Amino acid sequence: MTDLSPAGARHFLPPYVLERIASAGSARLSESARQTLLADRQFRARAGGVPLPQGSARRGESARYVHDAEQHQILPGRLVRREGEGDSGDPAVDEAYHGLGATYRLFWEAFERHSIDDDGMALLATVHYGKDYENAFWDGRQMVFGDGDGELFNRFTVALDIVAHELTHGVIQHEAALAYAGQSGALNESLCDVFGSLAKQRELGQSVDEADWLIGKGLFTERVAGRALRSMANPGSAYDDPLLGRDPQPGHMDAFVVTEADNGGVHINSGIPNRAFHLAAMALGGHAWERAGRIWYDTLVDRRLEQDSDFAAFAMLTLDNAERRYGAASTEAGAVREGWRGVGVLT
Repeated sequence: MTDLSPAGARHFLPPYVLERIASAGSARLSESARQTLLADRQFRARAGGVPLPQGSARRGESARYVHDAEQHQILPGRLVRREGEGDSGDPAVDEAYHGLGATYRLFWEAFERHSIDDDGMALLATVHYGKDYENAFWDGRQMVFGDGDGELFNRFTVALDIVAHELTHGVIQHEAALAYAGQSGALNESLCDVFGSLAKQRELGQSVDEADWLIGKGLFTERVAGRALRSMANPGSAYDDPLLGRDPQPGHMDAFVVTEADNGGVHINSGIPNRAFHLAAMALGGHAWERAGRIWYDTLVDRRLEQDSDFAAFAMLTLDNAERRYGAASTEAGAVREGWRGVGVLT
């Protein structure tokens, strides 16, 4: 079913990965994948119902709440850590808490955005969701993390960029509300990868040359032949595993995948705008959140960005925003133009 709604659950792990495990994995892995797919489908129909706790009235300060579902499929679960409290000793709880904070800091310190809605919205997360649940998602109001199966997937809080990726779905929901299908859906996913990667790079203090540009590094266990779920630098190279298959992402419009699966390939074709951002950021050098990220953020909040925007429309807006902020003849505008040319979106 194609999801055209601006809100609703947005899952990190693509359905095609879980479907392969369900059809070809061991009895335990197949059952875990099937139960995750079932939970994802059921949740999609009822997402976004948990009331939010109090947000932050002070700009520049976050309001974080982390709950424990205790391996039940309930939300939000038992409150185990709130803003200002020390580490709990539970890795999933503390990773979620610190990931929420790093994401808040990126949007506030780099883009002057006060939380998801720019009005101090509480950052709410639930960990230990379900038993062997193999996903993480934004449900329209909060973050939810499974523990993985321990054989193929580690806990879904393990990578900061997963946390930031899912929270960015919330930012998109409050801004462009890009329809979650086809090219607009792939842009939705790509923007989440962009800001997920920027949150990680900024937290680590990395330049574009130091960053790995991988999304979900650490999620796979050692049993999986793969570095991460996606590579922004080289889409299609993140994993090549006998069970999971090969990373299907293209990095150029010549290889654009036409499919009805995955809401029209939202997790697949996002590799094209991902690589465009990577090319622009590498051309500019330094810290990616300072110039390339600023241009992409300006475009995300640009009121001219339509819900059904395709790659070309988004590319032209990034170029216009680069020219407005830095000048038509600037290095920044040139890098953006060449980035989109490099993936075949602009000529």
